[in-house]
Amino acid sequence: MQSCPAFSAPFQRIQPRTALLASADGSFRQKLSDILTGLRWQVREAGGAADAWHQAQSALPEAVIVDSWLPDLDCGEFLREFQTSFPEVALLRSDGSFANGRGRATHKQELLFALQRSQTSDCDARNLAPATSGILVKAPGLDGVPRPATDDGPQSNRHMENTREDQVPHLSGAISRPRLDPTCSEKVRLAVCERLPEFVGEAPCMLEVSRRIRLVAPRSTSVLIEGPTGSGKELVAEALHRLSTRSRKPFVAINCAAIPETLLEAELFGHTRGAFTGAVQGRVGRIEAADGGTLFLDEIGEMPLALQAKLLRFVESGELQRIGDNETVKVDVRVVAATHRPLAQHTVTGAFRADLYYRLAVFLIRTPALVDHLEDLPDLVRHFLAHMGRQSPIKNIAPAALEKMRAHSWPGNVRELEHVLERAAILAGDASEISEDEIDFGVAIA
Repeated sequence: MQSCPAFSAPFQRIQPRTALLASADGSFRQKLSDILTGLRWQVREAGGAADAWHQAQSALPEAVIVDSWLPDLDCGEFLREFQTSFPEVALLRSDGSFANGRGRATHKQELLFALQRSQTSDCDARNLAPATSGILVKAPGLDGVPRPATDDGPQSNRHMENTREDQVPHLSGAISRPRLDPTCSEKVRLAVCERLPEFVGEAPCMLEVSRRIRLVAPRSTSVLIEGPTGSGKELVAEALHRLSTRSRKPFVAINCAAIPETLLEAELFGHTRGAFTGAVQGRVGRIEAADGGTLFLDEIGEMPLALQAKLLRFVESGELQRIGDNETVKVDVRVVAATHRPLAQHTVTGAFRADLYYRLAVFLIRTPALVDHLEDLPDLVRHFLAHMGRQSPIKNIAPAALEKMRAHSWPGNVRELEHVLERAAILAGDASEISEDEIDFGVAIA
């Protein structure tokens, strides 16, 4: 990386027992900050590389903990540049390894202890004492490296599942902080092309989905997700919420096709007591329940036209009116919608309101059908078999069975694949391998 003009380090004295957390994941920073504060550390937080560099220039910390994915610069590049400019600061990666040999042993132990405990969701972060013997080795960091058992008990499977790779919410304060030099833009472009942990496989079409999610997640822009049934549209919506600044607020999902038309309006907007027959008490609607967070409208193409007009008013103004109420309520919600229908074509025929479509489709993400990324089939099979192996012994798949699956058209996409593998695992009984005979696609849908 070429030296950036902003990356100049004036001489200054280190502030003892001060840690700087450089991570785009706000929940990770918050949890680790709570634990370090309980260990009598002063903690500062940075949402990215430029922010961390700016804060280090202002007041040099004793240690910097760096996430393995930074949204504005490659982590390795940042560590090398930071170590060169601030060689006296202890640099700790989120997987528990030090990028340099700095830092006193007792403080190293406290930092490693805090990292390990930050992966344990049930701990009381503000009432922790530092470990008294032994230095904890690698916690499950962003690269998914497993943590050995400690005094807290054996390693839990959920720590292996919820690795911190690629969690990228909004860069707090990024507008007022100095930006990175333009020479770093290529590193940023390459970083955002990596897949998100929610998705399996490295097909270009799936990497494009991850790229688009990363680009739009920090914003409040409305997103429309289009794709065939079973292609993972709700996973995309959940990833958008997880990587956004709203990740600590509710993620509320509603399937517009699963609720009768007569009840859908009340479900969305809420109602007052006595607003209609059977309304014995008032109820907050799904939109209001998502205040501050994300509202996911699945199968938006099934919404009746009359209700589309009312939804349009909310999307435009951010205000809603409960059924039976004369007052409006202001709600701050990010709207993410999904459909398997070609909504743009439906606006031409009048089956869907064009004005609502353009409000929802400010940013479009398309989830591909499984046949469009069949090169990911082996990875998907291994993923689902490993998932089923949490409750029963993990089964392997015979090469002939895999070839049979490659030849299938997969009308139900990834969801169908999961069900076919579950069926095959049951049919295989106690056998350790799924054979070609156990691959049953069921009755074909005309």
